[in-house]
Amino acid sequence: MTQPLPHPRGRLTPNRDLSGLTWLRVGGPAEWLFQPADEDDLSDFLSALDRDIPVFAMGVGSNLIVRDGGLPGVTIKLGRPFMDVAVDSDTVTAGAAALDARVAKAAADAGIDLTFLRTIPGSLGGALKMNAGCYGSYVADHFVSANAVLRDGTRITLGAQDIKFAYRQTDLPEGAVITSVTLRGDHAEPDTLHARMTDQLAKRDATQPTKELTAGSTFRNPAGFSSTGQADDTHELKAWKVIDEAGMRGATRGGAQMSQMHSNFLVNKGGATAADLEGLGEEVRKRVYASHGIELEWEIMRVGKPAQDI
Repeated sequence: MTQPLPHPRGRLTPNRDLSGLTWLRVGGPAEWLFQPADEDDLSDFLSALDRDIPVFAMGVGSNLIVRDGGLPGVTIKLGRPFMDVAVDSDTVTAGAAALDARVAKAAADAGIDLTFLRTIPGSLGGALKMNAGCYGSYVADHFVSANAVLRDGTRITLGAQDIKFAYRQTDLPEGAVITSVTLRGDHAEPDTLHARMTDQLAKRDATQPTKELTAGSTFRNPAGFSSTGQADDTHELKAWKVIDEAGMRGATRGGAQMSQMHSNFLVNKGGATAADLEGLGEEVRKRVYASHGIELEWEIMRVGKPAQDI
């Protein structure tokens, strides 16, 4: 990068290793990692940043593979200034860096049902971007609005019509960095909501490799959901089922494995590279297509350059 960078109030770090910031613990460095001091700092930085420099907004790395060659340009990671959670009547507004679990618990304390967030790994900004969901509820079902900073530094408020929710995805303006999200939930007794979340956690831990290095579901379910993310009872095709039928449960490549516990979870068993993980995932896609004629779509985001491009 030859262009000079703006001088923000927040932290701007060159050649920052990203492997420790992802749940899979793999990946190369960010050319620059920017951690803004607040929304003003983020807006000012982006407005002054050369338009030819690529920008990537990173959450807590829970649903992400950073390739071994790293990320060019500026990687933006929101921190503590973007973690506040506020409750008002039947809505909850939280910073994009607030963990989903924290938002769910704060909402439950106030008698607002956002319990579906409790078992979703990651932060609220990432949950919005992926239209994350669990137990039949999705972000789209509760969404009110979101604040964002565009690539040119402009601040905007987004409604559902701007985001275009679909199953496990959204259509956010290119380069937009979500800074806060407002969700609405039904009222219920706090004790009831906390008990429900305890039960959900127990079920998750019994069926998913939560004690291992993983990034959640690897592939989207190939069918059985409407465009808004609602379950469709007329279809029951699940990614884990076709992966099993293709003989890929427990398959390995280097230090990567398709979990024995849940075959739609990629796991770093120790020493895996990003290339191991992505390569194994692509092998799963090939095997499922060969056996079922189904093209599995990645749910885990993969970004950056392969090692040979360093």
